[in-house]
Amino acid sequence: MEAFSVEIVTPIKILNQESVKYIRCPGIDGSFGIMKKHREGVFALDIGEIKIETNSETEWYSTSGGFVEIGSDKVELLLESVEKSNEIDVKRATEALERAKNRKSNPQEKIDSTRLEASLTRAMNRLRVSKK
Repeated sequence: MEAFSVEIVTPIKILNQESVKYIRCPGIDGSFGIMKKHREGVFALDIGEIKIETNSETEWYSTSGGFVEIGSDKVELLLESVEKSNEIDVKRATEALERAKNRKSNPQEKIDSTRLEASLTRAMNRLRVSKK
């Protein structure tokens, strides 16, 4: 099986991965996989998990969305945020989930429901990915 490179770019860091055999991304319309010689294109990404497989290991990342550009030999992810599963601060993610749940259950508090739902989804995703 042929390999390709992956570059993950966020506002605060750049990650590079060589010899990638497969990557699965959280698309807006559902997850999709990418292998060598995939059709080129640009796709929007949603909150979710990214799975990257190389010859030697599988890595999991949590993302809050962005875009992926698939080229002939390289896949570039432009993301709002990304965290490797073993680097996620579980305590912080749990506290964020609790804050969002408390805001949702308090009818007196003025809240932006769209932002609240996004906060809940991001926190739950981070906790789920941290277990991989």
